Amino acid sequence: MGEVPPISLNVLPYWLAVCRLPPESPLPAWTSGSRFLSLTVTAEELSLVCEESLIPPDIPRESGWRALKVDGPLAFELTGVLSSLLSPLAQAGISIFALSTFDTDYILVKAACLNQAVEALRRAGHQVNSC
Repeated sequence: MGEVPPISLNVLPYWLAVCRLPPESPLPAWTSGSRFLSLTVTAEELSLVCEESLIPPDIPRESGWRALKVDGPLAFELTGVLSSLLSPLAQAGISIFALSTFDTDYILVKAACLNQAVEALRRAGHQVNSC
């Protein structure tokens, strides 16, 4: 694998939460206004990532996430993109929640660690912009 060039990322301006629902749950109506929505369904659960402010109080969740969006689209043939981003975060002791779409990758970090994550990524040579 060759060295990955510096990557450009943008900090999304809203807070996210990761929710857990039963696997047979329909997509909740309260997600319709979210600027970010990721849905994963397995035999055990339905996981949803969306804007924290939209989630009703009775929904099980892990709150307080901020997202760093990798500038895309990224070619499927690229290798090492996430590794080049996650290694500096791991070395800085920052826990992540990663998501990928057809066009790009998103790295979620706890809001309390956002500044530290941005600094670690910049030290690794990446460009991080605030939205």
